[in-house]
Amino acid sequence: MKKVLVIHGPNLNLLGVREPDVYGRITLDKINQMLKIQAKQSKVSLVIKQSNHEGPIVDLIGKAKKNKFDAILINPAAYTHTSIAVRDAVAACGLIVVEVHLSNIYSREEFRHKSLISPVASGTIMGFGAKSYGLGLAAILDLI
Repeated sequence: MKKVLVIHGPNLNLLGVREPDVYGRITLDKINQMLKIQAKQSKVSLVIKQSNHEGPIVDLIGKAKKNKFDAILINPAAYTHTSIAVRDAVAACGLIVVEVHLSNIYSREEFRHKSLISPVASGTIMGFGAKSYGLGLAAILDLI
């Protein structure tokens, strides 16, 4: 069975209440439930983590191959634009990595227009709300 690590970055634990006009009203728990259903139907194992801190995210990515993951689905959230450490971990991990975002970063504030992760990810899906996660997992399934 293929194994996928899902990483949710900072403040995604606030989905449903934080800026619903940007991120929607769906909660992180609901997104995780949708991913679990999709994974079960596709016979893929998921491990889902969320952290508001950069170090644990870097550690998860860095240990992913050793922990027998085949791919990573990540929403780095604000670290998309600021974290060279997350970028370098993605570049070094040796796995398929799909970056997802609920909103279209290019239709938002200018400081959000640059992703440090996209150039080292296998692909990026954004702008489809919670469906971005399902599309990202589908892309991973195609790639693995």
